[in-house]
Amino acid sequence: MSIESKTARRFKTIDSRLLERKVGEVIIGYIDEKATRIVVFADRGDAEVLGVDALEGLGLEVDPITKQLRKAEALLAL
Repeated sequence: MSIESKTARRFKTIDSRLLERKVGEVIIGYIDEKATRIVVFADRGDAEVLGVDALEGLGLEVDPITKQLRKAEALLAL
């Protein structure tokens, strides 16, 4: 499967630098859950992270004690 960037967006780093990175859509999966999410195409040296949006889309959360992923008991409704 190939993932194509659709556009570019600007991001602000923790040290207030502005970066521009390409973004696109991808179907991500973990265990038996799948979700479509917008992803950022990192440059060499960028941090690799799985954001809270991706976790929520998959119905997952991080167990604060074991630091492992687990299925969320319920999703936050706004």
